[in-house]
Amino acid sequence: MIIHQNQLISEDVLEKQFVCNLSKCKGACCIEGDAGAPVSREEMEILKQELPAIRPFMEQKQLDWVDEKGFAVLDEDDEYVTECLPTGECVFVVREESGLLSCAIEQAWKAGKTTFRKPISCHLYPIRILKLGEFEALNYHRWDICKDACSLGNELKVPVYRFLKDSLIRRFGEAWYEELEAIAQAYYAEKGWTLK
Repeated sequence: MIIHQNQLISEDVLEKQFVCNLSKCKGACCIEGDAGAPVSREEMEILKQELPAIRPFMEQKQLDWVDEKGFAVLDEDDEYVTECLPTGECVFVVREESGLLSCAIEQAWKAGKTTFRKPISCHLYPIRILKLGEFEALNYHRWDICKDACSLGNELKVPVYRFLKDSLIRRFGEAWYEELEAIAQAYYAEKGWTLK
């Protein structure tokens, strides 16, 4: 693990390569898995306020579900996750005519209707953050549905942390990311690796 301020960063975040390949996976991460996307308590409050701006981008079955059950639920770890429909998809999923899955929250953000882009857990994927005492552990999460993202990342030579530059800056700030970039360069130099 690499210590950077209050974060413990797995070497995989620097070593593994990853670029989402939506043309292959179609956004399967929005419908696969054991539960919905983790949502912080702060994000819960934001989503409550922003839901009227997001609703026009949601499909009717999702709207019906939200009206009856809400958009998030506490999981077994007492953490909020987005609700999932009985068919497995996140309550905010939108199925586009092309077959791609997208997010109603992010569609509302792209349309300028909200300043909230999407839950940070979604934006940071494939990094997962785990609280460890005073530290946060940033781990690279491997998922079979992302094998095409790994292949594309390897082809383009894009490490996980660079693919997630925007989301890491959103979560930790510009200065934190610039320091991470310097740490990564020193790490690669020590290993004798070169990276563009």
